[in-house]
Order: sequence, then structure tokens, then C-alpha cells
Amino acid sequence: MFTYSINFATNYIISGVNSYKLKNNKPDFNRIAIKVGSNVITQEDGSLNDRRILRIVEDVAILYKQGIEVVLISSGAVAAGRSEVSPSKKTNIVAAKQIWAAIGQVKLMSSYQFLFGKYGIQAGQLLATKESFRDRRHYLNMKNCISAMLENHVLPIVNENDTVSVNELMFTDNDELSGLISSMMDCKSLIILSNVDGVYNGIPGKKGTELIARIDEESGNLDKYISSVKSGFGRGGMFTKCSIARKIASHGIDVFIANGTRDSIITDIARRKNVPCTHFVANRKRETGVKKWLSHSDTFAKGAVVVNDGAKEALLDDKATSLLMVGITRVDGFFRSGDIVRIVDEEGNNIGLGKAQYDSKKAEQDIGEKLSKPFIHYDYMVINEKNKPVLQE
Repeated sequence: MFTYSINFATNYIISGVNSYKLKNNKPDFNRIAIKVGSNVITQEDGSLNDRRILRIVEDVAILYKQGIEVVLISSGAVAAGRSEVSPSKKTNIVAAKQIWAAIGQVKLMSSYQFLFGKYGIQAGQLLATKESFRDRRHYLNMKNCISAMLENHVLPIVNENDTVSVNELMFTDNDELSGLISSMMDCKSLIILSNVDGVYNGIPGKKGTELIARIDEESGNLDKYISSVKSGFGRGGMFTKCSIARKIASHGIDVFIANGTRDSIITDIARRKNVPCTHFVANRKRETGVKKWLSHSDTFAKGAVVVNDGAKEALLDDKATSLLMVGITRVDGFFRSGDIVRIVDEEGNNIGLGKAQYDSKKAEQDIGEKLSKPFIHYDYMVINEKNKPVLQE
């Protein structure tokens, strides 16, 4: 019976997909990342909500038929697997999650492939780990893979590889992964679908609480409004979503946090309809590919170098400046040439990070020396913008 209803719905919707026109016929973005949270596509018992997945597939198909490139980042594997098997009591929680992910990922992709297939859309799976983003070569390999899929009209569906990602190797959640993917793929917009309408200035449902429709560079600190509580089957929460959204918006990507349980929410946002959501407005300044990769690499840093006040002042200046060995006073940790390292001042404050051109042994030997090659070239360095106003005062 349910299979019949799915077939009936997809056949009915397909008939209208090609005639569906986005507002102004030319959308103001041509590549979009969409993140679907576990709480959107799973039911209370943890099983997949096929009808909700169908609604999301419908929205994505409409964009696809309009020539918009879509990268789908979907959670739900662990939740889907949890409803299928109960590990023995001697199985620890980490191993249990790996089992659930292994079973659930197959179910999740089967649902997506079946439903996208109804629209004549070929969907392909890409599983990522943090290690995929640590090394620049691995990073570019993943980017090239997704680019090739898009060029060949294959819809990429990305998820964290929860079968091997444990503890420190895990992303905070797929919000973090969606930020990395949207930045890496130079997307114009990122839509993060949750089970709430967006960011509120208080407790949702409480008298006087309102949805914050727009957040930009001038918006103040929102921490007091945002709960760090996680809900349902997801690992993240609104605090994580906002942190990721602000970071991605600073790279020149519009971010929308919206309620994925609302029908047509994706196409409504794409059509710029007045729908409940929170829009993080993109910064007009867009970073280069290397800079964007580095800005997400703080969790991958292998060590740190301490710089003197002169080097700190030069790095925080608006002029492009590389970090020279003469400005380094101490080397902490072990790293190889090409690894990401943190740059800190003598008080331990984080200044930025970059790609080291020397390993830690050589760096220790040459502290304070005037070498021809900088320790970190400007092109492979990002500076923490929060430090700049403090210095200027």
C-alpha cells in the first residue's frame, strides 16, 4: 500500500516538475548545498520517514530540472540502522553506532536512489571523514570527485562515514560537514534543514519570542538566545548551526536555517518567498579556495608557533604579510612540512593558522633566523579577524 502511494505521488509530481518555474526564471544562485538533519527524515522510533524524504526529493528535483546544481548532505544513517538491529549487551556504544551506520547507510541511500530515480535523476554516494579535509591533496581529490559528478549530472549525496569516524575523528555533526562541503564547492547558498523554523530571540513558543529572520555582519552576539541542548537523533544543536552559518556566510555564501518538515521549504527559499527561516547574509568578500580550506582547518592543526609582538603587529595589519622565522620565539608540538599549524602570541592568544613550509625540527633550529623562505607564506595563511579591532584600538 505504501509503495503504491509513493508511486502515485511521484508520478503526480513528476508531471508538474518540468512546468514548474522558479521566480524570474533565472535563480540568483546556480549551485546550492542542502543539509538534511536526522530529526527531519526520521520518525520517533528512529525509522526513516519515507514520506518526508519524498517531499525533500521533490524539492531537489525541481531545482535540478531548472539547471541548478545541488549537493545534498544527509544525516540519518545511524538513526535508520538503530531501528533495525539491537546489538548484544557486550557491544560497546562506539561499535553499536558503527553497526547502525553500516546498516542504516544502505537503507538511506536505497531510499534516495529509488525516489530520485523516479525523476530520472541518478544519485551517487560520497562518504567523508575529517581526514578527507586534513590534507590539501585529499581535499582537492574530494572536490574533483564532486565536481565530476555534477558535470555528469549525478546528484552527490554526502554523509559522514560513521562506520570509521569515532571520537576525535568525528565532525561535530553534519552541520559542520555541510559547511565544509558548501565552502569547498563554491556554492552560492547553503540551506540547513532542521525541525525548527530557525533562530529565535528566546524560547520558541514562549510569549514574546520571535524568529530572527536576518543575521548579518552587523548583528550582535546571539549566544544568549541560542540553546546548546541537542535533541532527537542528531549530534548537533542550534548553537552549532549558528556557529557554522556565521562562518560560512563570512566566506560569501548565503546560509538559511529552516524547518525541513515544512513542504516545499527548499523551493520556497530558492524563490525568495517570505517563509519562516533565518537568513545569514553572505559577506560580499569571497575568500580564495586555499583560504577557505585553511579557515576550516583549525581542528586539524598539528602544532603551534609563538610569535613576538613585532610579528603579531605585522600579521594583523591589513597588508599581506608572510610569517618569517625571525618573528618566531617558540615552537610547540611535532609537525611536518605541509602540516597546518596555529599561530599564537606570547600570551597564548590565537592569531591564525597556516601551512608550514618547515618541519618542527628545522623550525626549532632556525628560531629567530633570517631565512629566504618564510615559515608560512601569506597565500597559505588565515588570520583570526577578531584580533584586528583589538589591535587597532
